[in-house]
Amino acid sequence: MFIETETTPNPASLKFLPGQQVMPSGTREFTSPEAAEASPLAQAIFDTGEVTLVFFGGDFISVTAAPGVDWSALKPQVVSILLDHFISEAPLFVGGDASGISVPAEDTMVVEDDPENADVVAQIHELLETRIRPAVAGDGGDIAYRGFKDGIVYLTLQGACAGCPSSTATLKHGIEGLLKHYVPEVSEVRAA
Repeated sequence: MFIETETTPNPASLKFLPGQQVMPSGTREFTSPEAAEASPLAQAIFDTGEVTLVFFGGDFISVTAAPGVDWSALKPQVVSILLDHFISEAPLFVGGDASGISVPAEDTMVVEDDPENADVVAQIHELLETRIRPAVAGDGGDIAYRGFKDGIVYLTLQGACAGCPSSTATLKHGIEGLLKHYVPEVSEVRAA
């Protein structure tokens, strides 16, 4: 088995590609060793002591190193952990799978959607799924919808995209521009 790595726009994060499915659906972000207890793989990566975030995508794992950590030393450790996990076919989550675990990113809404905006929200979701999420996944992350109110779309960047130096530009110039172009009711995009 060979695990490829790719850089991301976030210099603190690397994207690891095991050449097989990681998450059957959805994504999962771990921002602390305590959160990682739900996954033996995420926990093993956090156990290096040099990681601040682990993110599972459909076919990749993004890992964010702690400030000051040298990737030349950490990368072989993470590759070794990933090889051990995938070769042994160990379960990704405690209990064997993601059932019963909060996988959908849309589980914490910032604002409640007004039922009168259902068509607008549906258009936003369609654009997020077909155009935005695939692009963000290419950079080792994901984007979570957090609500729409008064023309403002609330989103959260996850994985390698969280804390990336270009995340504000991604939200304001990329995503906001695309949503405003296709959905005239959108006036702004804000990080939530």
